[in-house]
Amino acid sequence: MANYKKPRFKDAAFKRFLSVVLGTLLLVSLLVVSLGTNATPGSSGLDEGLSESVVNIQSFREKLNLPKENDFSIRLEKQNRLPPRNIDLYPRLAKDHITIVLYVHNRPQYLRVVVNSLSKVVGISETLLIVSHDGYFEEMNKIVEGIKFCRLKQIFAPYSPHVFTDSFPGVSSKDCQEKDEAGKKHCVGNPDQYGNHRSPNIVSLKHHWWWMMNTVWDGLKETRGHDGHILFIEEDHFIYPNAYRNLQLLVSLKPNKCPDCYAANLAPCDVNLRGEGWNRLVAERMGNVGYAFNRTVWRKIHGKAKEFCFFDDYNWDITMWATVYPSFGSPVYTLRGPRTSAVHFGKCGLHQGQGKINACIDNGSVNIQVDDIDKVANIRPEWDVKVYQNQPGYKAGFKGWGGWGDNRDHRLCLNFAQMYH
Repeated sequence: MANYKKPRFKDAAFKRFLSVVLGTLLLVSLLVVSLGTNATPGSSGLDEGLSESVVNIQSFREKLNLPKENDFSIRLEKQNRLPPRNIDLYPRLAKDHITIVLYVHNRPQYLRVVVNSLSKVVGISETLLIVSHDGYFEEMNKIVEGIKFCRLKQIFAPYSPHVFTDSFPGVSSKDCQEKDEAGKKHCVGNPDQYGNHRSPNIVSLKHHWWWMMNTVWDGLKETRGHDGHILFIEEDHFIYPNAYRNLQLLVSLKPNKCPDCYAANLAPCDVNLRGEGWNRLVAERMGNVGYAFNRTVWRKIHGKAKEFCFFDDYNWDITMWATVYPSFGSPVYTLRGPRTSAVHFGKCGLHQGQGKINACIDNGSVNIQVDDIDKVANIRPEWDVKVYQNQPGYKAGFKGWGGWGDNRDHRLCLNFAQMYH
């Protein structure tokens, strides 16, 4: 009997031991799954196998104290997670493609011109076009939905002042207006350096650009793993047929021709110029028409979020020229060709030009001359580089035009920088 019971005791002990091990393994597995499910979209190596549906976006909002979303903004965020359009027409992107981001406001007259020019760009069918909307406007949306010449993705700024009609970031009934004194008027807001309170339509320009940059580089599934160059254009930039091929050449030549250049540009930094027309490349201060840079440069820009978000100027480009670029410690050059491949058009800016009467375009159209040389790549690898130094323009020391003094705008801007990290 003793010889029989002893093995039964060992067998029972082994079963208890085995159950403990299996229970421990099950607990560890659940813990790993839980950690993986709560990883942020920007987490290196963790997000690639996760569908966006498992990302707990709401927890991010609570931690960042972003404005409470309304039903409309929530719907826009859901739209942002939809896959690109026209995948059936363009199932594969070129291996060396340069993603194009077109950011728009509410100027349909302008947008039609830009979309028409893009449709004639050589190589446009090889790449992804992302259209970033500052809020939602039906006419703008219809124009974009009609694009069939390339793979297309639309994103909408869910925290645009145009989406919030009665609360921040839009207009609230308690907001201070113009030069109100908060103490006397019992209103909410901080004035800029000139004593003026925020205008939602104005600050939305800077908010949209910064939200778009953070979303494209670090938030979107389609681009957050992209390390190469991304081209950024606006709704008042006419794009020449050779723009994409010229940009590919500039990007490939930049490491050897201008290793200190941060970017490549399709147009001169002076928007009134069309280029020198000589047989040389040009290195100059970075412009705001058709500019492209890579993730390394984006990381430097993102690292200057505080400088960007606290500089009292509602213009994103002036903010970059006056405070962000100077903080890099060396001149920020861009490489371009001697003939422009993009043109800034229109007679007014901001959010004007929405209606047919005030379209800011003569006769409702533009008359930009496109010569045969502008229809094919016109940059040569053997050309040397002319460097422009000490060019005029906004520099360190400029105090800003104001319009960006409200602490709420500063916090929202900083939150955009942290959304995906």
